[in-house]
Amino acid sequence: MIKIAIAALLSLMTICTSLGQAEEMLNGAGATFPYPVYSAWANEYNKITGMKLNYQSIGSGGGIKQVTERTVDFGASDKPLKPEELAKANLIQFPAVIGGVVPVVNIAGIQSGELKLDSAALCKIYLGEIKTWNDPRIKAMNPGLNLPGNAITVVHRSDGSGTTAIFTDYLSDVCPAWKDIVGAGTSVSWPAGIGGKGNEGVANYVQQQANSIGYVEFAYARQNTMTFTRLQNHAGTFVEPSFMSFEDAAATASFDPRKDFYLWLNNAPGKKSWPIAGATFILLGKEKTASNKKVVKFFDWAFKNGDARAKELVYVPLPKSLKAKVQAYWKANGIQ
Repeated sequence: MIKIAIAALLSLMTICTSLGQAEEMLNGAGATFPYPVYSAWANEYNKITGMKLNYQSIGSGGGIKQVTERTVDFGASDKPLKPEELAKANLIQFPAVIGGVVPVVNIAGIQSGELKLDSAALCKIYLGEIKTWNDPRIKAMNPGLNLPGNAITVVHRSDGSGTTAIFTDYLSDVCPAWKDIVGAGTSVSWPAGIGGKGNEGVANYVQQQANSIGYVEFAYARQNTMTFTRLQNHAGTFVEPSFMSFEDAAATASFDPRKDFYLWLNNAPGKKSWPIAGATFILLGKEKTASNKKVVKFFDWAFKNGDARAKELVYVPLPKSLKAKVQAYWKANGIQ
């Protein structure tokens, strides 16, 4: 009788353990930009491991707040936190995927990659100082293009966004006048142009308004086949936005694990680097808890198995050299 009772108890424990594993879940919250790729990775990971990942795309600010309060297992932010901010909240930080910003135009007869702009011209367009496409400063870079004398319609975001933060950080970095007059941030006081809400709003204005220019996320530009410009990068090369040019930006930038990878990726030094780029980051408590180790295990799996899916969704995976730095950082913090 006792043997039967023990056997029944063990059987019940096995069933409960199995149910517990099936219901095991990680909770994350934060930036909206990486939501599609995190969701895709989570779906594949669940099929393999049974682990579920619930990610709420509530914005970078919300993700920072929730992981700081430890109401989620991890947070996500398009804005990197400074080492002193991380120390105060007892957090670590690492990049997950790369994104960036692409100027898009609507000029009759101009195809993607044909129009060249340098940082000075892009800055002066958004300051309202260059007013027509046939301005001598633009014509000098594009001698073979038939550029109209019509007024340029400048389009920008009307809402606060990580896309605007990356774009204005770039302009502040390369253009002293922009830094002095406007500055950088998720929302700024624009000196020229009209505002559209979200990437969709900016894209709609550009597509409807002849002789216009706007900026959208790389993924959005690719998915909607928008007419993008070339940009002159830090090395002086005119480059197109592509997986290769974003990967080069990430590979040649000085991501430093000793600074918790704090870095705005704009104006990277590589010869083939796209100049307006940024990583999106994961924020994780420093505590050596089981859940923190499970978060790291998930992203380690994604780094090893998720690149193809990320590219299908038009995200740029981290280069191998940067992944290796992140993996060493996890070990140094005792959570892998």
